Amino acid sequence: MKRTFKILSILMVVGMLLGACSTATPAPTAVPATAVPPTAAPTMPAATAVPTEAPVMAGTTVLPRNQTLYFNGQQWGTVTCWNPYSSNCNNAMAIAEQDNARVTMFETPYLYDMMDGKTYPLIADGAYTWDAGMTQITFKIKAAAKWSDGTPITADDFAYTWASHVKYKDNVGVGMGPYIKNVVAVDPQTVEVQAVLGTNGKAANPLQVQAYLSTDYVIQKAWTQKLEARVGGDATKFMADPAADVVWSGPYHEFFSDDTKVVLVRDDNYWGQDASMFGKLPAPKYLAHIIYKDNDSGTAALQAGDVDVSQEFISNVQDLWLKDNLPISTYLTDAPYDIGASLPTLFFNEASYGLDQLAVRKAIAIAINYDTIVANAMTNQSATFEQVPRSLMNPTPGEQALYDTTDASIKALQFTGNDIAGAEKLLDDAGIKVGSDGWRYYNGKKLTYVATCPNGWSDWQAAVEQVAAAGKAIGIDITTNYPDANTFEQNVTNWPLPTTGYDLFVMWTDGVGPTQPWSRINKLMNSIYADTKNNWNGNWGGYKNPAADALINEIPTLDPVADAAKIKADYTSLVKIYLTDIPSLTLMYRPQSFHTVNESVWTGFPHQGDGTNPPVPPLDLTDGWGIAGLYNLTLVNP
Repeated sequence: MKRTFKILSILMVVGMLLGACSTATPAPTAVPATAVPPTAAPTMPAATAVPTEAPVMAGTTVLPRNQTLYFNGQQWGTVTCWNPYSSNCNNAMAIAEQDNARVTMFETPYLYDMMDGKTYPLIADGAYTWDAGMTQITFKIKAAAKWSDGTPITADDFAYTWASHVKYKDNVGVGMGPYIKNVVAVDPQTVEVQAVLGTNGKAANPLQVQAYLSTDYVIQKAWTQKLEARVGGDATKFMADPAADVVWSGPYHEFFSDDTKVVLVRDDNYWGQDASMFGKLPAPKYLAHIIYKDNDSGTAALQAGDVDVSQEFISNVQDLWLKDNLPISTYLTDAPYDIGASLPTLFFNEASYGLDQLAVRKAIAIAINYDTIVANAMTNQSATFEQVPRSLMNPTPGEQALYDTTDASIKALQFTGNDIAGAEKLLDDAGIKVGSDGWRYYNGKKLTYVATCPNGWSDWQAAVEQVAAAGKAIGIDITTNYPDANTFEQNVTNWPLPTTGYDLFVMWTDGVGPTQPWSRINKLMNSIYADTKNNWNGNWGGYKNPAADALINEIPTLDPVADAAKIKADYTSLVKIYLTDIPSLTLMYRPQSFHTVNESVWTGFPHQGDGTNPPVPPLDLTDGWGIAGLYNLTLVNP
């Protein structure tokens, strides 16, 4: 039966939701000289033992159901590699270096918990500390921490990992290079992360230095050297290597993958069962992800009990338990059902004819019917732009408080959509007139665009359909295109963008994390990411604005107390620039992750008020402190 929910009013649920989010979003400014996360993970309740019989041959994909946790919504397309240095593995179950890093196979020193805004030691032994001058962070490594080959994780591994990021100019090296000068092995158990210094002699961006500890993996030095020898030091080959022989430190590793499924198997020698960490192994022996063709297929599998954890958007998700009486639930009992923090964003490719004109971008922006997106694309699992006016912030109180929501000049720039008359006037005033065929022309050329997002991502596709409808309503011919997710991502993350099919496209933004909202804004607007290859950071439309860059670079250097007013003024200015130039725009407020679970086989999933301490976030039991949820699972019928 579906778990019994405590009855709460919608008002109480929303209030608790926003309160939880606000604690997970600290002000993006300098931090105290000594950060003090807890020194050890809490003791978890014992999980129900599961049978240990071996599965049938992997190729037949027959796994013991009572040993396997099935997922959907994360893996789209075939895995191409297991290389933690690569950003092109398309390996969603094992590799994701992000605010809440995916730590099933590779691990970070610390785990971030979006529910309380704190970091907890994983490979690290206790708290990390800043030196008195705030120039470097030091942390220790747990004596129990081991690689999958049984050798200890050492400070040399951390130092060599960073040196490799820099040497081969991979995504981490390029993204973190402006903030981290070096990573040094003080002794076998002590790591020193040295910051790039600003004009004040302190870390130029302490937020990014701290975030590195819970975002980016440590990779074994010995295996990295083996990889280097294999590719002859060639950077392209280094990052393209499939890494079938990779050494890992996490609780799971590759068992089987093809174009239909990915299966990870538990490493029963995993070091994290030591008393200094979790004290036991995670409950499921296998983590399996069937590669469904679209959301509908994945949802049908969830309904049938063939999926346990769903990271898919499900229309009217509440119907699954209220009408269908299925043992399915979400993190929150009532709407919006999950924690809203992400901002799916429509980017304009200004290299496309006419999109370099503000009047065209703004006309499209104000014509889109966002209420229809919320109602249809999100089935009201999102706040509206009337409820939370658009800016660069997510809806949480912590972020909303960081800019002046009363600023009249910003209020004049904020738009709620479906303003067809206003959009037509903008275009008419700019001389972009309607031709005899009913379409708009700019300097004699018809405005024709393609709006794109990955196929099967139904909420994004529904939003893109509204973008196309808005275009047609104001005389701009916008058609839609839905390539497979892998093709889409490879095209969007490499400059220049394709000449056809990517005039307007939807991409994600950062949700809740240790550097927000600064990191989200940095990735949306910073010129450093414009016109680059292998760009998984952001600013995919190629926006450049020196004034915005200056503000983005200044914010992390300011003192959170003494400079609070200046921080707020800078964020207010950035919001104003963004809403004035409209290089991209938020289509909806989306949950950090969709987290819908079927409790017919496994139970003990994270839910609001479940009593876990620290609270386990609704991040599908794979990301950041969310991995702790794997240790709380028990079988419904052991």
